[in-house]
Amino acid sequence: MEQIIYPLIGGVIIGLASTVMLGGIGKISGISGIYSGLFNKIEKEDLWKYLFVLGLLLGGGFMYLIAPQFFQYQANFSYTQAIVAGLLVGYGTRLGSGCTSGHGVCGLPRLSARSLVATLTFMGAGIITVFIKGIL
Repeated sequence: MEQIIYPLIGGVIIGLASTVMLGGIGKISGISGIYSGLFNKIEKEDLWKYLFVLGLLLGGGFMYLIAPQFFQYQANFSYTQAIVAGLLVGYGTRLGSGCTSGHGVCGLPRLSARSLVATLTFMGAGIITVFIKGIL
């Protein structure tokens, strides 16, 4: 039952947080856009980006302290594969003008056609990758 409830609770929290952020300060909680903005010239109006990323890091650290079992998993890939995958994801994020969280969680509820196409592309590529990986 935990395998169903925890992801559901997490999804609801992410959706509520995105809604509160958009309604509260008028900003979209697309992680790649926020993160890439940290590497621009530091401006006072960008303080929220630093606080947002700090909150993500502190939230993950807090979760590790209270529920370390959520962080116990076996990775079936090498460091080289992880680095290549990370670079490909970063490239795809730039190419798609946003990441899955930005398009799927923030763009679709705003009825963005671009986000719909991007999310369908992300999902399609993921499904094809899993299929190919399964037959190899």
